[in-house]
Amino acid sequence: MAEPLLLKDQLFNQAKLRYLAGLFEAADPAFAAGRFEAAVMSRLPALELKARIHWIAEQLALHVPGSLAEVAPLILKALPPPLDPARQDDDFGDFIFAPLGEWVTSLTINDGDLPLALDLLQDLTQRFSMEYAIRPLLKRWPEPVLARMRDWAGHDHYHVRRLASEGSRPRLPWGLGVDLPLRATVPILDRLCADPTRFVTRSVSNHLNDIARKDPEIVIDCLTDWQGRAVQTQKELDWMTSHALRGLVKAGDPRALRLLGYDPDLALSARLTLPQTARIGGRLDLGCHITGSAGARVLVDYAVTFQRAGGRTATKVFKWKTATLGADGLRLTKAHPLRAQASTFTLLPGTHEVTLLVNGRPCAKDGVEFLI
Repeated sequence: MAEPLLLKDQLFNQAKLRYLAGLFEAADPAFAAGRFEAAVMSRLPALELKARIHWIAEQLALHVPGSLAEVAPLILKALPPPLDPARQDDDFGDFIFAPLGEWVTSLTINDGDLPLALDLLQDLTQRFSMEYAIRPLLKRWPEPVLARMRDWAGHDHYHVRRLASEGSRPRLPWGLGVDLPLRATVPILDRLCADPTRFVTRSVSNHLNDIARKDPEIVIDCLTDWQGRAVQTQKELDWMTSHALRGLVKAGDPRALRLLGYDPDLALSARLTLPQTARIGGRLDLGCHITGSAGARVLVDYAVTFQRAGGRTATKVFKWKTATLGADGLRLTKAHPLRAQASTFTLLPGTHEVTLLVNGRPCAKDGVEFLI
């Protein structure tokens, strides 16, 4: 059986490179497409994904020498039509355009280059998202870049609107840290909270979740204000609120729980049932019975405190169920997989503690022995 194609080889390969070279050759017949392709391919197979982006950007700069102002017309002429503005989600574009953003950023030498660089990123993000390319510019020139992002929040194309939020996220995964004041991006989010496109509102919610790690009050204030002003359809705003507060809910933050309609002070009783032992590579069968006022909304999670090497422990919260208590309460069961070869977390034998969480509050706990 053939080995599965790695992501880096799916996104950056000779066929993709030939496509990019062809676009530049069509824009300028003097562009040496063959030499460019050969130069890139001389190292590309040995490189990891991010290194491939850097390498292609470096070779573009070598094969199209000049300042940002000199190369900008060729970049624009080489671009294919923008991504379909009628789409709503799941359309990141073609990764082969990621090196163009890095190339533009590398040529942005001073603040005189900045307006043109932002113009180019506005065009490029309509072919592939430029949230990583804009980070160095945002870090170096925060005020003018934030001002442009506030303008982008009203752009006709949803990829440009999304860049305003995604590019300025406090904790963009794998992105350069920008160290902005946490309230600096609130005006951008205020413009985007009513967006009709899930691709944008998901970014806004992830942005709020990032902020919540440092200052939950900002997030609670934003969501409360948006709900009070009915800026979005109720269904979408409910989804955004839940997605934005997921980190705070896992942490049992009472303000977040109340905003979602769960009373953290709800009077209830709960029983958790576990087996005495569970085998790594098998599953852990959980059960619970929660009683309280009929009709009360409950958010049920559970936390597992895992044994780690050196006698340490690590606790992780898992989602279970959102429900309404009936006259006989609520009974739940769940089979939690105990994967033996998980790539991110190695299970060790020993006693592990499981805690039942209802509306963010620990209500019952017990131990289970993990066996090899």
